[in-house]
Amino acid sequence: MHWEQLLSLKRAGDIDGRFRKDQDELRLGFEVDFDRIVFSSAFRSLQDKTQVIPLSDTDFVHTRLTHSMEVSVVGRSLGRIVGQQLLEKHPYLKQLGYTFNDFGTIVAAAALSHDIGNPPFGHSGEKSIGEYFNTGNGQKYKEALTPKEWQDLIDFEGNANGFRILTQDVGGVKDGLRLSYATLGAFMKYPKESLPKKETKHIVDKKYGFFQSEKEKFVDVAETLGLKRMREGKDISYYRHPLAYLVEAADDICYTIIDFEDGINLGLVDEEFALEYMIKIVQDKIDKKKYNSLELKKDRVSYLRALAISTLITEAATIFIENEEAILNGTFDKSLLDKCKYEAQINDIIKLSVDKIYNSRSVIEKEVAGYKVIADLLDVFINAVHRYYLGKESSYDKLILIMLPQEFKNQSDSLYERIMNICSYVASMSDSFAILIHKKISGVIV
Repeated sequence: MHWEQLLSLKRAGDIDGRFRKDQDELRLGFEVDFDRIVFSSAFRSLQDKTQVIPLSDTDFVHTRLTHSMEVSVVGRSLGRIVGQQLLEKHPYLKQLGYTFNDFGTIVAAAALSHDIGNPPFGHSGEKSIGEYFNTGNGQKYKEALTPKEWQDLIDFEGNANGFRILTQDVGGVKDGLRLSYATLGAFMKYPKESLPKKETKHIVDKKYGFFQSEKEKFVDVAETLGLKRMREGKDISYYRHPLAYLVEAADDICYTIIDFEDGINLGLVDEEFALEYMIKIVQDKIDKKKYNSLELKKDRVSYLRALAISTLITEAATIFIENEEAILNGTFDKSLLDKCKYEAQINDIIKLSVDKIYNSRSVIEKEVAGYKVIADLLDVFINAVHRYYLGKESSYDKLILIMLPQEFKNQSDSLYERIMNICSYVASMSDSFAILIHKKISGVIV
């Protein structure tokens, strides 16, 4: 893969080429990507979507929105550090007009949107959609779908739904947000379709990155960027855009450290564990006098968090530069943090977070409720749309269809498309809105 292709400013529908040296520095194309994401309705809905811990009476629990903003900030730093070193290593990129800020902005925009396709109710949202089809009432549609279409549903993937949101034609608006292909490439952590599933141990095969409905758009982006094909044949699979590793690292750093911080501040994790686990990462940087002078627990934890994030940013950037060649040719098969010298400490933090935070009663109760809410919403809306298409809708179905927003009323002849529209609708809901609509369809007057 080649950097001048990977940094493409092309947008869907472009006829003429876009060149970096011709860009308006006051309104740079990669910055436009960031702005379009910020102003999108899909991004705004993240303010009321659970990250891990359900909204509580405190003011420091992270939502998907605050998490995405923090990942973006970390991603920008990673991109700038890496960009500066790449420009020194490949001076021809400077001659083409690229700056280290371009790398930072691409990674920041992709990181800002990394959770934009995730359903409500935290990490269980994707699983609850998949379970509706795999073991619930949605099983009846299996025989009418292709294996890959079915796999899209039973393994519903927030990353693929994110690519759908960013690129989908809706209501006369073509190509979604029309982001630059460089940003879309950095967004695609798993540039493959849902089957074959986990064909190898390569990080690319961990999940998938697009639905069958966006296959053509995905291939256009991948081929324009010059992504290297992972496998030959009819199954679509590419190696990652290199900057996708930085987006992933930014996400890994934030959810590892900041979820842990949330747990400590909420009392789910004892502060002594912050000392034992995080100090192992920051021991070379910590100012013990300053740390000991902090009177409040939240300030002490915040100090350790800032140092830990800074340390891991430096480490991830170093690993990227050291492995640039392997990343460009597709042989780098793990995440950056899986290769870092703090891997053991990170795994200790994640293990404790799983035990004390992710499996805490408040989190489990929210996820259990989410399974029921999402299954019921899918059932009511999919049945209404399907029966309407067959001309067999009931009076109740007609009322349900009135509730369905116009952009999700696509009456395609494809059953898969009709089902996917409803899945996208439910996934787009915030936690509170999903609960509100569930109450309404359940006969609870609100």
